[in-house]
Amino acid sequence: MLELHCARFQLSLERPLIMGIVNLTPDSFSGDGTGTDVERAIQLARRQFENGADILDIGGESTRPNAEPVPLGVELARVLPVVEGLAGTGAVIS
Repeated sequence: MLELHCARFQLSLERPLIMGIVNLTPDSFSGDGTGTDVERAIQLARRQFENGADILDIGGESTRPNAEPVPLGVELARVLPVVEGLAGTGAVIS
């Protein structure tokens, strides 16, 4: 059995894994509608996890072509409240 191990979680690689993505950028092109709304982002991530996402990717910097880099402090201010809001769910967060 193939597995991915980390100090706090274990994911089997015997099947494809599903990653839920939550974008916390004001210019998100994903259409998830969260923008910078922390509560809405937490609810979206929880729904993704409850619906079978193995990993939740919480993004605070745009990866679209020609996007301007975001200072680390801005990115952290965007993602940390959502990560903290997901604490205790058991979700693996990227």
